Amino acid sequence: MPHCHPTERRLAESVLDFPGELASYTASELASLAGVSKATVTRLIQRMGYRNYEEARLHVREERQAGSPLYLASRTQRSESELDSHLNSHLEQSCNNLQRTFSSLSNSELNQIARAILAARKVWVVGFRASHAFAAYLRWQVFQVKEEILVVPASGDTIGQYVASMTSRDVAVVFGLRRRPAGLQNILSRVIGSGAKVLYITDSEVVRHAEVEWQIQCRCKAVGPLDDHVAVIGICHLLATRVIELAGPQERDRLKSIEASHLDLREL
Repeated sequence: MPHCHPTERRLAESVLDFPGELASYTASELASLAGVSKATVTRLIQRMGYRNYEEARLHVREERQAGSPLYLASRTQRSESELDSHLNSHLEQSCNNLQRTFSSLSNSELNQIARAILAARKVWVVGFRASHAFAAYLRWQVFQVKEEILVVPASGDTIGQYVASMTSRDVAVVFGLRRRPAGLQNILSRVIGSGAKVLYITDSEVVRHAEVEWQIQCRCKAVGPLDDHVAVIGICHLLATRVIELAGPQERDRLKSIEASHLDLREL
């Protein structure tokens, strides 16, 4: 930036505010928006290391597809009169995501997953970045009837420490929502290789994995720059509820014991 011509700097500042809009505008439109010449656009794009404007647009489209909020943000400012419509759009999108995700999961598959979790020696729940929050929520709810359930890796640990402990008598729930860490596919392959039954919870952009036992593709399409995770939390709630419903006397006794402890300790 300090070495740019003033007009290039003005264009650069405009691009940095909303880089995702490069995918939507031609070079002429971007020049007009920033109040510079098309030649300025060409010079800046080449200074940034791209061969031409189309190469830069392709890069931006790839980043948008990967789910980067920086590249999905828009400069559009909504008026007060548009806010109600905007809220309704978010609600409609969330409802649509939830409906389409749930319709892809059959009752028999849901029961199969819940019974496998209850019967497992251990349940390992793997989630990185945004997926960690959903892994923690699922574990928190299922823990009420299933003592041997862990979110991994714990702070300071490596995932390899846990994969080495997985067996064919276990269930691994792996969350793979975008934006996924680069090494997730390798981790998933290692988990599959352990022999554990794998439930893979992903967004709908992830293709079906041939080697996992089950895969639930959550629709996360959003109105704004952030993925809509309503369907993901809905699936977590549905799974945990079904696990509790199918729990046997031993698991229900654990639930009773937890409630009794809450009363004794006056925690709630």
